[in-house]
Amino acid sequence: MRLGIALMIVALCLAANTATSATADDVPGMQMPKLFVSLPDYCPTPDGMAIDSEGNLVVACPNYADKTKPACIIKIDVQGNVKKWFNVPTIPETGFASPMGIAFGPDGELFICDNQGWMGTPEGQFKGRLLGCRVEGMGDSAKVTTRVIADAIEHPNGVRYHNGLLYVTNSLITKEQDPSDLLVSGVYCFDPNATETVTVTNTKQDQNLLLSVLTYNRDCQYGLDGIVFDSKGVMYLGNFGDGSVLRVELDDQGKVLTCETWVKDLKHLRTTDGICFDENDNLYIADFSENAIAVVLPDSRVYRIAQSPDTDGAKGELDQPGEPIVWNGKLYITCFDCVTGPDKVNTGHQKPYTITTLELVK
Repeated sequence: MRLGIALMIVALCLAANTATSATADDVPGMQMPKLFVSLPDYCPTPDGMAIDSEGNLVVACPNYADKTKPACIIKIDVQGNVKKWFNVPTIPETGFASPMGIAFGPDGELFICDNQGWMGTPEGQFKGRLLGCRVEGMGDSAKVTTRVIADAIEHPNGVRYHNGLLYVTNSLITKEQDPSDLLVSGVYCFDPNATETVTVTNTKQDQNLLLSVLTYNRDCQYGLDGIVFDSKGVMYLGNFGDGSVLRVELDDQGKVLTCETWVKDLKHLRTTDGICFDENDNLYIADFSENAIAVVLPDSRVYRIAQSPDTDGAKGELDQPGEPIVWNGKLYITCFDCVTGPDKVNTGHQKPYTITTLELVK
């Protein structure tokens, strides 16, 4: 296992997005999103998603918009029936849990990015955890067995299980001060079979830090967020503030071979939150700030396929899309509807709390 050796790829990833001509026939058209489900009152902030072994859509609800609601994980069946699976265990320092990215392991264990840092309190800033959870039962009476795979993470956001390892984006690594004064963020790699919790330092000295990058957009200093692997095992990372996608090739031991900027097209993509692939390796991206969804074709052409104005999402409009996932032949998107600011289309949080859907690109 190479977890004791960190490979640092810092900042200057090579630009690799080349223009490709397209005919009108192969340009994806704009779509009108359709409402899949309005969530119950205990789910005011849906975010990360995964699919369980029974084919249910599993959704993490950190519930930042209403901290009186316990952070929970829910299950949704194909008919849109919603059930609470379990409340995510809190930590004493904050009294909260903050589940964002989630992913299943091959034996059904659910891995959770508990992003305590997102709460914005000094108590939670360096208290983020990567959890492994096994659950018996459903709802408030569910029995949850939890182990902490890694802790003290500043801002754990997205997680993927790949080739026996867990890859986690850490969107803010503020202890590292680059000479440019630009934000540092990175990807950590953990062994899910380790018997001891890894306590990170959020510096380049961390042995589990796989790579680190800079975010160049000084108006939006928020770093690596979405993470996914394509059908060939290549890693893709969304740099939120730059609106870019990095392409990272790994060797058989999970070490970085190359890291390059694969996509950067501000005309069609301004911010990159959650990302996912379909079976044809089309990459779907939640453009959080623009209330939009973009698709990147395998040849790196980028198109916006849906966009909504500021909305409550009641008719299925995109209401600050946070995470896309392919499920049963369609694209499903959680509407985060929580963050506001001068660079955001979203201006406030309100009911309903929604998941919406789009057709996949043909």
